[in-house]
Amino acid sequence: MNVLLLGRGKTGSLVADVARQRGHDIRVMGAEENAGAAMLVAERLRGIDVVIDFTAPSCVVAHIEACVGAGKNMVIGTTGWYGEIDRVKTLVESQETGFVYAVNFSVGVNLFLDVARAAAAALQHEYAGQIFERHHAHKKDAPSGTAIAIQRVVREACSKDEDLEITSFREGDVVGMHEVVLDSAVDTIYLCHDAKSRRGFADGAVRAAEWIAGKKGFYDFKDVWREL
Repeated sequence: MNVLLLGRGKTGSLVADVARQRGHDIRVMGAEENAGAAMLVAERLRGIDVVIDFTAPSCVVAHIEACVGAGKNMVIGTTGWYGEIDRVKTLVESQETGFVYAVNFSVGVNLFLDVARAAAAALQHEYAGQIFERHHAHKKDAPSGTAIAIQRVVREACSKDEDLEITSFREGDVVGMHEVVLDSAVDTIYLCHDAKSRRGFADGAVRAAEWIAGKKGFYDFKDVWREL
């Protein structure tokens, strides 16, 4: 498979390593050579099977518009752009391309979402809940997309109108920690996912690229990760 990776950051570098280890040809493009998505034109994308994006919220939508407009399937690991999700979905469907996005490509995080969904029942039994998330100091968006996803699955599972409060910390080089705390008068439940490295994100993104190659449609990784 021929893959174009957008982004030379820490996670992007791991994506490139994983893709090569899995036998794919990968080309990497950084922000300095792709200002304003200028390099994402049909001629330069010829022969690319899937584009993987791990860049920044400020430029990812322009990348999506250019690549989908050129008929290329995409995997989006960048977060912080979800206010545009309806428009992007319409674009993907109109161009009949394949598209997978995720708040988090880690299999462990997606399992954690299932655990949080089950634990939401506590809120119907006199528990109060909070979400805490910690990431490295350079992360652009706060709260994290994963924390918002946890908030959403808990709300949907317990049928309550109010959302759990999210408290965000940006410090050092923390890869990513998410915690749900459910507290009552008699006990406290702690649920925690602590990423040891970015490898889990990278592996999931490459597997998603393998899955979406040759397919059409708009997918959230949380709905398809078990198929991988």
